[in-house]
Amino acid sequence: MIIHHPLLGPRDASEFVYLGAATLLDRPDPQTATPDDWHAYAYLRDNPAGPHRELWFHEGGDRSWLVVTRDTTTHEITDVALARDVALERRK
Repeated sequence: MIIHHPLLGPRDASEFVYLGAATLLDRPDPQTATPDDWHAYAYLRDNPAGPHRELWFHEGGDRSWLVVTRDTTTHEITDVALARDVALERRK
């Protein structure tokens, strides 16, 4: 599988480590989160069939974090963005 890194271009997936769903970027607010909020954040995951946003770490390269939109049934990648940019966009 080839991941089109936004800064480095096409890279083989073997250079990356998969972390999980990109919903991990939506960390609860430590000041207001309840124990149930933290439980849901840490342990509850969806298992979708179809398009899914995922976190990938470029361990064998520039050590950047990416948000990859991948179809879990075909492995087709439709979008790749730097996780930093995605997180900053969510704060607006």
